[in-house]
Amino acid sequence: MSIGPLDDETVDKHREAGEVLRTVMDEAAEMVEPGVTHLEVAEYAESRIEELADGCAFPANISINEEASHATPSADDETVFTEDDMVCLDLGVHVDGYIADAATTIDFTGNDELVEASEQALEAALDVVEAGVDTGVVGAEIEDVIRGYGYTPVLNLSGHGVQRYDAHTGPNIPNRGVDRGVELQVGDVVAIEPFATDGRGKVTEGADEEIYELQAERSVRNRQARQVLDQITSEFDNLPFAGRWVDSPRANMALRRLKQADVIRGYPVLKEEDGRLISQAEHTVIVTEDGCEITTE
Repeated sequence: MSIGPLDDETVDKHREAGEVLRTVMDEAAEMVEPGVTHLEVAEYAESRIEELADGCAFPANISINEEASHATPSADDETVFTEDDMVCLDLGVHVDGYIADAATTIDFTGNDELVEASEQALEAALDVVEAGVDTGVVGAEIEDVIRGYGYTPVLNLSGHGVQRYDAHTGPNIPNRGVDRGVELQVGDVVAIEPFATDGRGKVTEGADEEIYELQAERSVRNRQARQVLDQITSEFDNLPFAGRWVDSPRANMALRRLKQADVIRGYPVLKEEDGRLISQAEHTVIVTEDGCEITTE
């Protein structure tokens, strides 16, 4: 059945992306154990997505403790999960450019209620999503649940719309109540992602940066930078990519040159400003007349 402006084929592709994501998320989450490297999990998840779908909508995000987003291992990263880690695993899948985006939290720290707060906030948000509902109302549901657990929503992060070959578009889905949001429409595809923290609820940019995205194709003089740009434009579908995906013996240098030339932009790791723990839960949904269809469940 068509959903608003989405035809049957488009809906089917969203559903297929969601099914692949759920399969890979379950498999990758099972791998997250103390002693396993972040790189093992990221590479496994990404290779399975490439096997089962048309590609990754973005690199596997593996955020630890105070990290909220944009954390992915480098090519030589040997970091292992520990018994002191709260791990947020955020994956994206596309089928012909139609995207599914979801996240889950695996906790070894004993802070079960912090994980539950984001999960229950997501459930509450999904219960109120339907055509005609203001995104500020959805945010208020998220905030009420998280504060009810005694925690704080991450106030400067939000859910987002999802369009073909673009995993972050409008409308924003705030993690707090706002007076003026956007009215959801039939056929909107949105990723709702509550973040809960035992800190003050703000994230700032860290120093690490391993995820990039093409901004504009421009001529560059350096040969290696040109070769890397050729790979970016031919392989990554204008979607975010990981530095470790670049096939170059001097990838870091080439990426720096491309960034300096405003050809690509980087995504610094976002961290809770007080260094406190963050949990995350996320689903992608298609808005319907009287509710929503969860594609990633």
